[in-house]
Amino acid sequence: MNGIFQVPEPKNEPVKNYEPNSNDRKQLDQEIQRMRSEVIEIPMYIGNEKVYSGEKRAISPPHDHGHVIGYFHYGNAEHVRSAIKAALKAKEKWEKMPWQDRVAIFLKAAELITGPYRHKMNAATMLAQSKNIFQAEIDAVCELADFFRFNAYFLTQIYQNQPISAPGTWNRLEYRPLEGFIFALTPFNFTSIAGNLPTAPAMMGNVVVWKCADTQVYSARLIMEILLEAGLPHGVINLIYVDGPTAGKVIFSSSQFAGLHFTGSTAVFQNLWNTIGNNIRRYRSYPRIVGETGGKDFVLAHPSANPKALSVALVRGAFEFQGQKCSAASRAYIPASLWETVQNYIETDLKSIKMGSPEEPQNFINAVIDNRAFEKIVSYIEWANEDPQSHILFGGNYDKSKGYFIKPTVILTNNPKSKTMVEEIFGPVLTIYVYEDKDWEKVLTLIDEISPYALTGAIFSQDRHAIVQATERLQNAAGNFYINDKPTGAIVGQQPFGGARASGTNDKAGAIFNLLRWVSPRAIKETFNPPLDYRYPFLGE
Repeated sequence: MNGIFQVPEPKNEPVKNYEPNSNDRKQLDQEIQRMRSEVIEIPMYIGNEKVYSGEKRAISPPHDHGHVIGYFHYGNAEHVRSAIKAALKAKEKWEKMPWQDRVAIFLKAAELITGPYRHKMNAATMLAQSKNIFQAEIDAVCELADFFRFNAYFLTQIYQNQPISAPGTWNRLEYRPLEGFIFALTPFNFTSIAGNLPTAPAMMGNVVVWKCADTQVYSARLIMEILLEAGLPHGVINLIYVDGPTAGKVIFSSSQFAGLHFTGSTAVFQNLWNTIGNNIRRYRSYPRIVGETGGKDFVLAHPSANPKALSVALVRGAFEFQGQKCSAASRAYIPASLWETVQNYIETDLKSIKMGSPEEPQNFINAVIDNRAFEKIVSYIEWANEDPQSHILFGGNYDKSKGYFIKPTVILTNNPKSKTMVEEIFGPVLTIYVYEDKDWEKVLTLIDEISPYALTGAIFSQDRHAIVQATERLQNAAGNFYINDKPTGAIVGQQPFGGARASGTNDKAGAIFNLLRWVSPRAIKETFNPPLDYRYPFLGE
């Protein structure tokens, strides 16, 4: 096959609206009911085998935890070793496969996700992660397909980046996959992240051991089935379900460990980094470490801000998907001159919001992911109830009798360094600090200094000087910075996503930067007429 191939130019997948009585809505409802009525058994995917260990764990919708929709087979250290072995066995053929054939697999997977599997992907994410229709659609279908299509395009940009050549020579760069295997460790909250973390390295020719969160298994299994149907060779990506310490002990002791692709908590990531560092002499190469680790994302309002736009951004940014986004608005700084108006707008919106099962489309708020998350979030609410400097303005109610439901909660504090202003909660809790208009510049310093995180942030202002000032002063406080918009909803190819400080390595998922981490360039120089005498002209008599 001779030719310089161009992949189809990527475009962001349009988000469907699922209006009542539309065909899409009817088909999705039918798929939800079908999947809800089934009890499936989910194996691990190791090499060419579907592995049923016999140690089964139940999967229940977070909004209806008494109902079982499946069981997944839990693994042990031996399964981790088998996954590594299967990955390394598949490595030679996979990395030698022509790049266009690797890419074609993921382009086909994107078409399957947005076509015949669209409603299954949405239904799985709605049931097992308690996302409403819209949140599932933009995540499990559109963003995941965007990752596949845009990453294919970014790959060609990387391969086309070639050096210049002097007369009589030809210089070339080839982009080799890393030597060994990649460990992809993925969270529950985004099906698209769970799909991107193993596939981005794989597209570049790497082989992967993928461990997803236990609360992500239901959707992860569907991603694996789609990839296999699209033609992914067995063993290129191996999906296992084991506890973190068991996986880490085996993986980080392997001399073939080549890289970590991670999304999760800062504490876990720092522990993994420390483990890798302590084992550094074991590895054939220095491992690539790529991680996105959460945030304490801010919304800053200038006195010139539009109060209605600000209040909508706070409600959406803080409470969509129950605040279980690394980018969720978690702390807000509002000038006293705007506060009463903004408070009234927020109150009006929150009174109209319905909470319940995502299977009932009128519900804007659904359940948090599990009991552990529920108890952690509730502990912050109870702390605020006892804190003399905090006051719960709205919400603060919770109930886990049927599902893990927590009402959208807004806390007002007069202490800008309070616990709920500084610590990541990862739930539907927004803390607001009202500042005096004259303290605008002090608040800029405060935002930059009080939180260890630097993932997303937003400025609301109609004063361009204030926008410029905030953009400059907060340049290190957020890897994704939004002007007059909520700090959530990054789109592949439009807003490359990632932050620094305690929020991660800022390698920007949804951009070329991330893919560059999964290759090891080799420079090749070919000389067409090599010299036949060692003497240089300067040696002449």
